[in-house]
Amino acid sequence: MNVPYRKLCVYMKRLFVLLMLLPTIFLAGCSNKNDVKVSIPKMSASDFLDKSDYGDYSNQNKMLDDFVSNKMLTKQGIYTNYHQTKTTKSVATGHELLSESSGLWLEYMVYTHQYKKYREFYKATKKTFDQGEQFSYRYDSKDKKKSNVNATLDDLRIIRSLQMYAEVTNSSKYRKEAATRFAKLKSGSIPNGKLVDFYDTKAKKSSTDSSLAYYDFKTLKYFESTSSKEKKYYKNQLNVVQKGYLGDAFPLYASSYSWRQGSYSSKNLNTSEALETVLHLSEVGKVKKVTLNWLEQQVKNHELYNTYSINGSVVDKDQSTGSYALAAMIFANAKNEKMYNYTMNYMWKSQVTDKSSPIYGALGIKHLKQAYSFNNLNGLVASKY
Repeated sequence: MNVPYRKLCVYMKRLFVLLMLLPTIFLAGCSNKNDVKVSIPKMSASDFLDKSDYGDYSNQNKMLDDFVSNKMLTKQGIYTNYHQTKTTKSVATGHELLSESSGLWLEYMVYTHQYKKYREFYKATKKTFDQGEQFSYRYDSKDKKKSNVNATLDDLRIIRSLQMYAEVTNSSKYRKEAATRFAKLKSGSIPNGKLVDFYDTKAKKSSTDSSLAYYDFKTLKYFESTSSKEKKYYKNQLNVVQKGYLGDAFPLYASSYSWRQGSYSSKNLNTSEALETVLHLSEVGKVKKVTLNWLEQQVKNHELYNTYSINGSVVDKDQSTGSYALAAMIFANAKNEKMYNYTMNYMWKSQVTDKSSPIYGALGIKHLKQAYSFNNLNGLVASKY
């Protein structure tokens, strides 16, 4: 009597377990239909943490860090400008929040070993900007509205910070998170390896323009190392940017490439964006010597102007602290310690040192009480190179 009974019990138990698992199996099958394939790269990511440690700017850095932490940082993100201004549809202003700022702050958190704060701020970044497959580029904290579109560079910067964090903490969780975010981003913003400016989650359409500043080659190279097809995508992306070179007389790159027209833009260059392009090339050893020479000359003459035509004529003679911060990072990547320190020292001249000022410690304009996140955050990151 006991033997058949035990067999019946085992059978009933197995049947019960199977019945319990069926909904899970069914649900998993349904969810996988929409899930992306996640491939975690096997190549080394140690160069994500490369730093030259050329200069000690601890005093200036502390003042700037205090300003950003106390006057710009919120639970949802970082103000675009310390000074509150009226919002506009075209560009983020005042106390609106940008995923660009969050990505830079996350990088800085890794560089300064503030790992708990990194985890907390990444969680907040997802809550503010996450759209599932991408991060919205802009959030209006007043109206509690996020833009329908992302900015591909901003996503790549956040993904880069995740990989940096994973590398320095040896976290398999964050390594998977970085790979997952990249896999999700590809479908809308890098379809078949063709990087575009944005994907509109409402219209379900991708941009046909491709800003050359958006090609974060270090991040792309790493996450596109998982197959021969992906590696080919990376080579093509590098080719797109390098072919946008304007020539030795004005050794920068066109602002964008049109996938629809198959041609490069002839629009004026925003210098900060142009330098983002050069920075990304410098990170993978593809910066031209003639470009570095031009940049050195502009910095030494204090003539790194905001806007140039594609033939090198100056269009806007204003200058941006953020451009000097980017130039400093480029020199550091090129192993030019002298020019890195020269550029950083010039950058710090825009730091507000009047303790009575509400923007004390900021890289800003004292009398206007203007301090932009782009300038201040790039200044912080540059100080850790």
